[in-house]
Amino acid sequence: MLTKNQLRIKRIFDVSISIVILPFIIIPLILLLGIASVSTGKNGLFMQKRIGRFGKPFLCYKIRSLKGSAHHDVKAMKHNETPFGSWLRRTKLDELPQVINVLVGDMSWVGPRPDVPGYADQLTGDDRVILQVRPGITGPATLKYKNEDVLLLQQTDANTYNDTVIWPDKVAINKEYIRNWSLSKDLNYMFTSVFKK
Repeated sequence: MLTKNQLRIKRIFDVSISIVILPFIIIPLILLLGIASVSTGKNGLFMQKRIGRFGKPFLCYKIRSLKGSAHHDVKAMKHNETPFGSWLRRTKLDELPQVINVLVGDMSWVGPRPDVPGYADQLTGDDRVILQVRPGITGPATLKYKNEDVLLLQQTDANTYNDTVIWPDKVAINKEYIRNWSLSKDLNYMFTSVFKK
C-alpha cells in the first residue's frame, strides 16, 4: 500500500501534468466533442458512473462514440459504434476529457481503470487495497488489455470470460502495481501508453 507521502507525490504529479496539458487540449477537445455530437446525434460528452477511490462512485467523462445506449455489452457496443467513434476508441482519444477527472481528483494519470458498479465496489479482503488509490487513465492492466474489446468479441460468452478470466487478472496486476509503486514506473506507463502502440 502507498504511504501518505507517496500518495501526496502522486497527486502533485497528477495535478502538475494536468495543468500543463490542459491549455493544449482545450481546442482539440472542443472540436472532437462537436464532431462526436454530429456523428452520434447526441451530446458529444458522455458521462458514466464509475467506481473511484474508497469505492465511491463518480462521473467519468469520455467523448461519445456510440449512437445507441448499450454501453455494457461489447457486441452491442460494436454494432452501435460510429466510424468516428471507432477511430476515437482505437486512438484512445475518447478518453481525453478524463484530464478533467484527474484535475478535480476523481482519477489519476496512472492506476487501475475505473469500472462500472459491480466490480471494484464488490471487492473483498486484500483485494480492496485497489480502492486505496485513484483509478487511472492508464496503467499496467490497461496496457496488457489494450485490445480487450477484440478479445471479448472472440468469446462465445464475453461477460463470463470477462468475469472469470480478465477481471481476476486485472485485480492481481493492480495489486502488484500498488505494492511496488514508484513515480518512475508511472512515467514509464504513461510513455508506453502514448508512444508504444
